[in-house]
Formats: sequence, structure tokens, C-alpha cells
Amino acid sequence: MVDHVQSLARGLAVIRAFSAAEPELTLSQVARATGLSRAAARRFLITLTDLGYVRADGRLFALTPRVLELGYAYLSSLSLPEVADPHLERLAAEVRESASVAVLDGEDVVYVARVATARIMRVSISIGTRFPAYCTSMGRVLLAALPAEALESYLSRACLRRLTSRTIMLPAALRAELDEVRERGWAMVDQELEEGLRSIAAPIRDRTGRTVAAVNVSTHATRTSLQAAERDLLPPLLATAARIEADLASLSSARA
Repeated sequence: MVDHVQSLARGLAVIRAFSAAEPELTLSQVARATGLSRAAARRFLITLTDLGYVRADGRLFALTPRVLELGYAYLSSLSLPEVADPHLERLAAEVRESASVAVLDGEDVVYVARVATARIMRVSISIGTRFPAYCTSMGRVLLAALPAEALESYLSRACLRRLTSRTIMLPAALRAELDEVRERGWAMVDQELEEGLRSIAAPIRDRTGRTVAAVNVSTHATRTSLQAAERDLLPPLLATAARIEADLASLSSARA
């Protein structure tokens, strides 16, 4: 390939030769791990040392913290959807159901990331789709995380319309449901937005513990019972939320 810069590829190979298991390497070990000659490995190590990415201690070489700058440049360019997308793909593949991330905007949830495995609603869901927060699993997770004053303001102005025979319409009943969501740390909504649609959601928190988004898995009621959803979907959902949170924490550190 004409545009391939071999020297850059070899330099990166030298950096990747170091690991948690082998944080310090001799010249011979670097040459062996990368397939370079000792002379070539030495040139790359000297260059990386001059640039501050590698330090030399006698016969041993090791990476310096400056190497983190290479990763931070990438992390700093990411947004929430870009952070979430690979985790949603993994979750959807694991549970074989659609997975999404949404944020709260006024009285609605707005989808910012989604991996769909099948269409289970009458309407098509895409990035930017909005639904009322009160009758969605992600909306309830986000509402439950609001400060008391903000939640009361929401309940005073929200129009709780009956979308199905199961939709919670009374503010007092919704408040009680949100109390339960807050206590257990996740939300399940059973056919309140649309008949046949069942979903389960968990919060995504930033490094300060503030809920900034929600992640959910949606399924059809004929395919997954409430008990099966809690048993089979909740554990991988919570694990996905934790992985997204870890990446967001790294992103926050990179931007600090």
C-alpha cells in the first residue's frame, strides 16, 4: 500500500510491546516482540525516549505517562453516543433485543444512540425520536434522578395522557412508581407506551454520580415475560451501564 507509513507502524508496534504483564523490556525483548532487528528497535526506542514516551533505566525500557496523551486525544473527541454505541452493539448481540440510550429534554426522552434488532413498535425509532418521559422506562429512570423540586415542577406541568389501558395517569401514582425506581436503581415499564412493548432501563451516571442518561432494552410482551426480563435482561443491562459509566469517567479525566 503506497500510503502506508511503515516507520509509523513500527513505532506504534514498539509502544504496544509494553503491557501490564511486561511494563519493562530489554532491547532484545522489544526486538523479539515486534519482529524488528535489534538495530531498528534501538532506533525507535531512542526516538521515543527523546520524545518523552519511553524512559531508559540501564538495560530496561518502560513507557512514561506521556503515552496517555495519545489516548486522551481520542477520548476527548468522543460524545455520549460514540461512547455508548459499541456497548449497545454488544448488549443487543448478547440479549438479541434492541438497546438504546436516551437523555431527558423537558418532558420527553430523546434517543441519542440505538441498536435495533427488530421493529417491535408501530412507529420507527431513530436517533432524535422523542417519547413522553412518564410512560417510558428510560424516562422514569431519568425522572427518578431529578432533584425533588425539579420533579415536582415536572409533575405539575406534565400532561399524563392514557396511551394504553396500562398507562399510569395520576401524578400520585407516578410519584410512587418513581420512588420505587429510585430505590431499586432501575425501571420496568410494561405496555404503557404501546401495547405489546415491554422495556427495562438503568441509569448512566457521570463521575460525580449524577444521572446524565439512561440505557434500556426493549422487547415484545409475547416474547419475554416480566420475570424473564428481570432475570435475563437486567444483569447484562446493568453491566452495560457500568461499562458506559467507566468510559465516560475516562473521557471526563481526559478533558480535565
